[in-house]
Amino acid sequence: MGLRVLAAMSGGVDSAVAAARIAEAGHDVTGVHLALSANPQSHRTGARGCCTVEDSRDARRAADVIGIPFYIWDMAERFQRDVVEDFVAEYAAGRTPNPCLRCNEKIKFAAVLDRALALGFDAVATGHHAKLEEGVLSRSVDQGKDQSYVLGVLTREQLKHAIFPLGHSTKAEVREEAARRGLTVADKPDSHDVCFIADGDTRGFLAKRLGQEPGSIVDQEGAVVGSHEGAYAFTVGQRKGLHIDRPTADGRPRYVLSIEPVSNTVTVGPREALQVSEIVCTRPVWNGPDRFDDLSVQLRAHGEVYGCRFEEREGQVVITLDRPATGVAAGQAAVLYAGETVIGSATISTAA
Repeated sequence: MGLRVLAAMSGGVDSAVAAARIAEAGHDVTGVHLALSANPQSHRTGARGCCTVEDSRDARRAADVIGIPFYIWDMAERFQRDVVEDFVAEYAAGRTPNPCLRCNEKIKFAAVLDRALALGFDAVATGHHAKLEEGVLSRSVDQGKDQSYVLGVLTREQLKHAIFPLGHSTKAEVREEAARRGLTVADKPDSHDVCFIADGDTRGFLAKRLGQEPGSIVDQEGAVVGSHEGAYAFTVGQRKGLHIDRPTADGRPRYVLSIEPVSNTVTVGPREALQVSEIVCTRPVWNGPDRFDDLSVQLRAHGEVYGCRFEEREGQVVITLDRPATGVAAGQAAVLYAGETVIGSATISTAA
């Protein structure tokens, strides 16, 4: 007997093929598109996000081709509170958030899953590129499209009610399948922008909400080398757009080393000063096997992977890297892997 499955359909090719595969497998599938913007008409045509009117229409057409019921759920208020406002608050606090990760945590696998279970569905299916077998999350066969990192915040209970049908397929295979099935989204470009910042101008988006807060850019000795209109516009490891007045004596580029929101100060320095070997994290979520080896950590979406070891100390996770990493930003997730398998995640607090 098949499951009752709610298929989250963003309007893209991945979620459309995921829904089609679940339906073809004999499950009772209902498609749902999440309306995440209170005014989607304000998003530009062709925006590479998932909040446009075009996306909802593409999702509906895909559901029609597959032959499944389709609904639109208004999640705009929840999305605004849990993702957009969190995004702004994190930058204001000098941290660098990942809104896609937060959306998975708070919207797709909290608000949506909770509602789906209350309505009698057994599981939620999405088009994420990750493998999920017997409740264990691991990397997709398509390493270039792997999204296990942004799913690393999910709990074991949430993973029990999730289905990711694309984990054993490459993106090219998904597009080919979409074309064979007659899905018009087969050639639709992937979404890369932050979906609620249609023009891709994160600095401008934050400035409208936080206003201008002029401050100093200083070097490691505390000497002022430039100024800024808001420390929220920077992230650790940033090289471009610093607008530094005084060049270095050796002509080498400077990078953002730290952001201090209280003093509104941005500290810059050479690339080697970015290197860290120990990372302290908070809010751990353990969702993988309890026994493991071949341990590694990923510190950004599609970022480099580092061999490591870790220990828990009073509710925190302290990760020691086998080799130094650069550009480690507070607010990002540290997702721990045993080989290809996710064992847990935590939020980066400090690094040294």
